[in-house]
Amino acid sequence: MDSGTKVLIVAAVVAALLLAVAAGVLVRLVRARRDLRRAGLPTGPRWVFWGAVAYFLLPVDLLPDPVYLDDIGVLLLALRVLHGAAGDRQLTSGRRPGGSGHGGQTDAGDYAP
Repeated sequence: MDSGTKVLIVAAVVAALLLAVAAGVLVRLVRARRDLRRAGLPTGPRWVFWGAVAYFLLPVDLLPDPVYLDDIGVLLLALRVLHGAAGDRQLTSGRRPGGSGHGGQTDAGDYAP
């Protein structure tokens, strides 16, 4: 084999690995959104999720399609937005005004009937 063939083989293997990573991140994004929705937590702006999925699937990219680094970046950014929206919700729901933070006394609203 000449050096040109070796370079093409290495490039094809790298492209296949990047595609596998991008597909894995897409699966994580879909699962995270599904889990957040099941838990009743906000998933952030809907357009972020669908925009990231569309960017991954559509052939129009910032970089040529064999290089999936831009797709991975967009998917990771959307995943971060999803987790950020859920984290903000968990932080605000954990702090209840007038909750049980005053000397061990509990409010009537702390217990379900």
